[in-house]
Amino acid sequence: MRKTRVLIADDHAVVRDGLRQLLNGQKDMEVVGEARDGKEVVEKARSLLPDVTILDIAMPQMSGLDAACMIKEAVPDGQIVVLSMYEKEAYVHQVLASGALGYVLKASPSSEVLQAIRAARRGEYYLSSKINAEVISIYLKDRKEKPAVRGYDLLSEREQQVFRLIVESHTTNQIADILYVSPKTVEKYRSSIINKLGIHNPIDMVKYAIKIGIIDPNL
Repeated sequence: MRKTRVLIADDHAVVRDGLRQLLNGQKDMEVVGEARDGKEVVEKARSLLPDVTILDIAMPQMSGLDAACMIKEAVPDGQIVVLSMYEKEAYVHQVLASGALGYVLKASPSSEVLQAIRAARRGEYYLSSKINAEVISIYLKDRKEKPAVRGYDLLSEREQQVFRLIVESHTTNQIADILYVSPKTVEKYRSSIINKLGIHNPIDMVKYAIKIGIIDPNL
């Protein structure tokens, strides 16, 4: 049986080291690469084509949410598991919306990381045992039945990526570099976002992002 090829992304070396030792100790897994930030993990995913990528949410250069979206575009058959310290339901919903199948808390036993990877490899959802299992069913039901009623839901996937990068204080040139598009294209997305949300001031965008759970003001 072919081993599951795993790419690890976390800005803390101790976390990467621990995960590498854990996964390489499994008969059915092998770590094929590591990354220290969101941009690097997207680049490595494109070249390594891992079966499963493990992401942290809070990473330099690009958040795990944006990285997840771009990895799913680059590696459609690959799966994503998020390893995070945040238990908030809003984060779980955003992670699932980004295309990830797994959400494991860093405080969870290492066995849950292994279970999440194996479940993702099978194309199945997996949530940390500390998170209410109903979150997935609620998310799937809302995605299927609930119409887009708030501005953020009306943004395209790429517009949502640009919006998150804007409220994370990235410049137009930085966003262009991260998304591999021209600054002119980024400005077009920015204009579309402004028109759809009706928000022109960057500070007001940040306030809106906090209100809908895109940004945690306590971080």
